[in-house]
Amino acid sequence: MDVVLREIHDSDLPVFFRQMNDPEAVEMAAFTAKDPADWDAFDAHWKRIRATPGVVNRTVLADGDVVGSAAVYGEPGEREVTYWIDRAYWGRGIATRALRALLDEVPERPMYARAAADNAGSRRVLEKCGFRVTAQDRGYANARGEEIDEVVLTLDG
Repeated sequence: MDVVLREIHDSDLPVFFRQMNDPEAVEMAAFTAKDPADWDAFDAHWKRIRATPGVVNRTVLADGDVVGSAAVYGEPGEREVTYWIDRAYWGRGIATRALRALLDEVPERPMYARAAADNAGSRRVLEKCGFRVTAQDRGYANARGEEIDEVVLTLDG
């Protein structure tokens, strides 16, 4: 499967919205929007992050299909990665290949990531890309309606 990143097109947003409303994916990601079904909040969020200088937003394509998004955001020295892959494509190595491509495009280090402590799939993706767990934290997870454990991972240069 050919995995590439490209600039986000407006036509990608309804696909992202559908992907980010998959109940199983939302539960696994944990740290999601308060109301994933709120299109206006989703649209405002994407307008804001697409207009923020220094944020690198990419659409993830697998064999030409929009299967998710990946981004780097934050201040220098505190940059963080995030990604979302459609659940229908989990377990195929797409997230790992997309994250590697993003890290090649944005070579700043250190780079950080966060994941729900029980999100083994996301942790595996990050660790395959060289991230290591460097801290534990707790945070309020909208998708679960409570504070949960999370891990902070770091990729050093």
